[in-house]
Amino acid sequence: MSYKDKLRKINPYVPGEQSKEKDIVKINANENPYPPSPKATAAMRDFDTEKLRFYPNANATILKEALAKYYGVGVENVFVGNGSDDVLALAFQSFFCSDKPIAYPDITYSFYPVWCDLFNVPYVTYPLDENFRINVEDYKAENGGVVLPNPNAPTSLGEGEEFVRKLVEYNADSVVIIDEAYVDFGGYSSVALTKEYPNLLVTGTFSKSRSLAGLRIGFAIGSAELIGVLEAVKNSYNSYTVDSLSIAMGIAAVEDDGYFKETIGKVIATRTRVTNELRALGFEVLDSQTNFILATHDGYSMKELFEYLKTKKVFIRYFSLPRIEKYVRITIGTDDEMDRFLSEVKGFLEDR
Repeated sequence: MSYKDKLRKINPYVPGEQSKEKDIVKINANENPYPPSPKATAAMRDFDTEKLRFYPNANATILKEALAKYYGVGVENVFVGNGSDDVLALAFQSFFCSDKPIAYPDITYSFYPVWCDLFNVPYVTYPLDENFRINVEDYKAENGGVVLPNPNAPTSLGEGEEFVRKLVEYNADSVVIIDEAYVDFGGYSSVALTKEYPNLLVTGTFSKSRSLAGLRIGFAIGSAELIGVLEAVKNSYNSYTVDSLSIAMGIAAVEDDGYFKETIGKVIATRTRVTNELRALGFEVLDSQTNFILATHDGYSMKELFEYLKTKKVFIRYFSLPRIEKYVRITIGTDDEMDRFLSEVKGFLEDR
């Protein structure tokens, strides 16, 4: 047997294209179009680089304290990691350890099946309905855990408190993970419910609503028991998941709530305008609660639209996957970026 036969074989997650071209409209990776908080920028500028020769605080305690204060929970209820993907990967290892399959929707964040394959976690998927909604009744079946984004990705649709309560109560014997990467753009947050349900874990990120995708800061909120297990698993392979600069800038971003709400409001306003303009052009656009929209047009190929826009240096996202291959995902950029996007879309429609 060759050493090649002993290498892990896995189909990895494929992120949005990171083009090196200049003068592009990059609306394919759900990044925030606005810069980070000025207070976070000041924290970076004033950072004492002499501290970088020391390891960061292994528990990122002061960042946890800032998050605990912001969300109204105890420090013992907060976990931080190197982006929410790192937090979620740790959660898969921490809580999905039985021989029963975990459950999640058939159309959802495409990292979930990758982690299942990587960590040998069995899984089952339940189809979204014809309107791309999650049917909570599907999740009554016995399982080894449940994970889903709320709002969901890439559909952009969110569910409310009644849905989450049912989901958690149907699965009292499993850990339920609600991935809230996009919740700040209009979704319902389940953080308050973590005080009622000890088996509920909510994850979040600084990459979307706080404009810090380049720093990689993620967090989880849940019972002290769940957080304690996450800490134990993290410390079993890497105690220092959050660097010192990220801690400093993350705290500043959390404390600048005015700027946070201002930029969120801008994204939501632009999302509403672009949704209305696309609908006026004959597109079907789902009612988004995220910083992106999912759109289709009966008269045109969305794959061709994706390829056409790329020639115009406008990058959106196309998924060659069952049920959503007729759709494109469009991140909400600045008004100027979205004006250019809309102009090129009109050009595409006129050329066909």
